[in-house]
Amino acid sequence: MKLRLIFLAALGLQITNAQAEDRQTAVFAGGCFWCVEADFDKLDGVLATTSGFAGGTVPNPTYEQVVREDTGHREVVEIAYDAEIVSFEALAEYLLRTVDPTDAGGQFCDRGFSYTTAIYAQDAAQLETAQAVVAELQGELDAPIVTEIVDGGQFYPAEDYHQNYYEERPLRYRFYRSRCGRDERVEEVWGSQIAG
Repeated sequence: MKLRLIFLAALGLQITNAQAEDRQTAVFAGGCFWCVEADFDKLDGVLATTSGFAGGTVPNPTYEQVVREDTGHREVVEIAYDAEIVSFEALAEYLLRTVDPTDAGGQFCDRGFSYTTAIYAQDAAQLETAQAVVAELQGELDAPIVTEIVDGGQFYPAEDYHQNYYEERPLRYRFYRSRCGRDERVEEVWGSQIAG
């Protein structure tokens, strides 16, 4: 009987913890989704990241379709997070501090619309928060922030080989990130205000 009570108590604790989690979703475009996924996976409160596409008119697009620049989609990462640990405001600021939000032509070595930055607001509160974050950070930069803030729309996961690319192919990923100049450019843009 005592063992059963301990088990039920533990089960009750698990249920309480599951209910305490405030799982929400953010969708961000920050250039190469491999890099965005790697950056966000480091944050406390981020539960899962999925590379994919959003914003376009083609349903279930492939990577090859998106990079041809005729779908209207961007490379994005869908971020599931616990809002009790990290806020959408903090995530949006982190996105902007890990990209060059002043570049309207793409990000780093990846050029074209599909690599431009954007915040896909999932509701009115995220839209308002994103606008406030952009307005606040604009004061730290000389050039205008061109990161688009748009209504969420449909998210489409990318092919399996894109998921967790930085973990599955670490040497290729590190070579790509280094050769693309991502970290160097972010440091040029943000200086000491770069995201941790």
